[in-house]
Amino acid sequence: MTHDLPEQTLPLTDLPTTDLSDLYPDAPVFAPVFQEFGGRPRFTGRAVTLRVHENNPLVRERLGTPGEGRVLVVDGGGSLNCALLGGQLGELAEQGGWAGVIVNGCVRDTAELRGLNVGIRALAAHPRRSGKAAVGEQDVPVTFAGVTVRPGDLISADEDGILILPPHAHDPA
Repeated sequence: MTHDLPEQTLPLTDLPTTDLSDLYPDAPVFAPVFQEFGGRPRFTGRAVTLRVHENNPLVRERLGTPGEGRVLVVDGGGSLNCALLGGQLGELAEQGGWAGVIVNGCVRDTAELRGLNVGIRALAAHPRRSGKAAVGEQDVPVTFAGVTVRPGDLISADEDGILILPPHAHDPA
C-alpha cells in the first residue's frame, strides 16, 4: 500500500507529529503503546528494519554501522521476556549517529539510556538480557502496533506519538 501525501516544503524535522498528522491525515501512526527511554524525545529519520525474537546480535550488528540520522525499527514480536537493547547498544547508537531506535519489545539499563542523545522507544523495561543467536531478518517490512514500516519510510517521533511517512515524503535535510 502506498500513501499519496501532499507536497511539503518545510523540513519535516521542524514539525511536531501533531502538525504532520494534520498535513498528512492518511499517514499511519503507531498505537500509543511505547514508552520513552532515550535522552532525545523528538527524532526523525529514515527507517532501517529488523525482525528478531529474543536475540539481539543483529541489533548490535546494525547499530555498529553508520546511522546517518536513521531510525532502527526492531520488531521483537512484542516479547516481554527479555531486553533487546541496553546501555551498551544505546551508546553504540549514539556514537554511530542514529537518530533513534524503536523496539517492539523491551530495553534495559534505562538510567543509562536516558543520558544518551538518541531517541529510544520500547514497550517496557526488563532486566534480563536477550539471547545471543544471530537469527532474524533485516531490511524487511515489519508490522506491529497497528502499522507497517518499510525500509526507507520516514519516522517522526515526539512526545505525542510516532508517525510514519512513505519514502517519497520530503527528505529531512
